Amino acid sequence: MPGPLDGIRVLDLTSVVLGPLATQTMGDMGADIVKIEGPAGDTTRYTGPKRSADMSALYMGLNRNKRSLVLDLKQEPAKEALWRLIDTADVFLHSVRPQAMERLGFGHDAVLARNPRIIYAGIHGFRMDGPYAGRPAYDDVIQGLSGSADLMARLVGEPRYMPTIMADKTCGLVTVNAVLAALLERERSGRGQFVEIPMFETMVAFNMADHIFGYTFDPPEGPMGYSRVLTPSRRPYKTTDGFICLLAYTDIQWVRFWEEVGRPELKDDPRFDSLATRADNIEAVYSLAGDFIATRSTADWLEVLPRLEIPCGEIVELEDTPNDPHLRAVGFFRKETHPTEGDITVPDTPVQFSRTPASIDRLQPKLGEHSAEVLREAGLSENEIEEMRAIGATT
Repeated sequence: MPGPLDGIRVLDLTSVVLGPLATQTMGDMGADIVKIEGPAGDTTRYTGPKRSADMSALYMGLNRNKRSLVLDLKQEPAKEALWRLIDTADVFLHSVRPQAMERLGFGHDAVLARNPRIIYAGIHGFRMDGPYAGRPAYDDVIQGLSGSADLMARLVGEPRYMPTIMADKTCGLVTVNAVLAALLERERSGRGQFVEIPMFETMVAFNMADHIFGYTFDPPEGPMGYSRVLTPSRRPYKTTDGFICLLAYTDIQWVRFWEEVGRPELKDDPRFDSLATRADNIEAVYSLAGDFIATRSTADWLEVLPRLEIPCGEIVELEDTPNDPHLRAVGFFRKETHPTEGDITVPDTPVQFSRTPASIDRLQPKLGEHSAEVLREAGLSENEIEEMRAIGATT
């Protein structure tokens, strides 16, 4: 069976991480993703280890289940080709600053006038109705402005970026949600619409879901910052021979833990006798628990904690994740043979659908690999395609 988005065509004018992750996710669900690149290609094609000049590791991780079409939108024939593709598309998605899209002639009003059923999704750094509108934005900048780097400072003493492209990837998943919601509404109304996904506001909302904390109330009933996750002792616990991750959370889990370490009376300690009191004394809770955990080996705790029904796990280095017994059992890291890059490893689609499964049907495309194919589908003749190639409007 095809995936749940079978029959949906997405024109993907995004680059780097945020947009490509969003469209890869939709491609995994069966959408036809047409990746529209300039003649130089997405910059991630050249970032990281590679076997071919334009097929780097970062690009490979974000661009499966897509077809690559090269269009030089500075040239009129390429613009006309894009208009003809817009006539056939369900989603128009870009990560270009809105002023630049307007100058190219592909602002949301123009595109929706041409195809009133299209979902026009603009990934912007900042909302268009505020003073930051049009400012360039990348992951590092948004981590700083949204409070993410400050959260790290509260733990390590100076601002740090999260060691992952957190803002891009989070906003990429929000983009998928927004586009799917707009497609669902179109099924009811028959009309497309403009959807704006601003990185700054999205990440502020993401951080404030828990960290608005005391400022939920006006006037505030306490500081910002969720105390449990900001306490210094919230970290992997040291054992006699390594580290372990665990989280006792409920009352019964803590009762079992105190009994296991020979201190059952701590369940009646007024600092620890309920979820509310533990939250008020979270540093003391975690610090004391850490003292007990440090007296046994990791293997001992991995045997004991499941019996106590306390969630736990060992520390796994990135390179060891493919050897995880659960991931091996479900075949999560797939071995594929790419037509130009040879043997590669591809993480599987995480979400499972019982009737319309997500799948990896296309491996990552070479730059312009599907240009002629997609242009033919848009109704261009062979002569028109050759004329575009002759002037560099496509490849």
